[in-house]
Amino acid sequence: MGDWHGGPMVAFDLETTGTDIESDRIVTAAVVVLGPDGRVARERTWLVDPGVAIPEEASAIHGISTDHARVHGMAAAAAIEEITGTLFEALSSGTPLVVMNARYDLTLLDRECRRHGIQPLGERWPGRPAPVIDPLVLDKHADRYRKGRRTLQALCEHYGVTLDEAHNAGADALAAARAARRMGARHAAIGAVGLADLHDLQVRAAAEQAASLQSYLRRTSDPEAIVERAWPVVPYRV
Repeated sequence: MGDWHGGPMVAFDLETTGTDIESDRIVTAAVVVLGPDGRVARERTWLVDPGVAIPEEASAIHGISTDHARVHGMAAAAAIEEITGTLFEALSSGTPLVVMNARYDLTLLDRECRRHGIQPLGERWPGRPAPVIDPLVLDKHADRYRKGRRTLQALCEHYGVTLDEAHNAGADALAAARAARRMGARHAAIGAVGLADLHDLQVRAAAEQAASLQSYLRRTSDPEAIVERAWPVVPYRV
């Protein structure tokens, strides 16, 4: 039986220059360690100079301008090495890594590593980064017929979690972890399994959800739609 939702967690979140996992860059990052009581034990944040201009649309969301990042941010390579090393340490300890929409954040981090000649997380960890807990995938799996949005803010409202300063990486990471805890406590189908089985469940669930979305798009608006099914990291294709 699993009790992961009552145990320690490490939460991770990024704010970036955009939504393209292959070309966009990290602007801020946060790693938040929660104890078994759900309280923050440690938190580390990074402000990164991404080396490119931050589009105004992205700045409007997370509040970081190009000039601010250039003046106050760490060099991207140094920051990405630190972020990846911190996540590796967490996974090496067996602590689950909570990432809202893990396919996006972990894949973008993987591409940043490759861009700067840094060993990616998946190559430091034998086989894959695991165990990962993705509130987006879990909520869709456990409550698939619920209508409405599945953004982090929507999940927090549904599960009774406070989200202060949305699109602040630290606040988002903390809220995602607390939402995951509430999901596990509420839904026995996900809360009662061990971490290894939970990770494998999400691999399958994410693929099924992507296939369903692809089918919907092809029927309604995009006959050629192809939706990525891999989770939590999209494989790098040369």
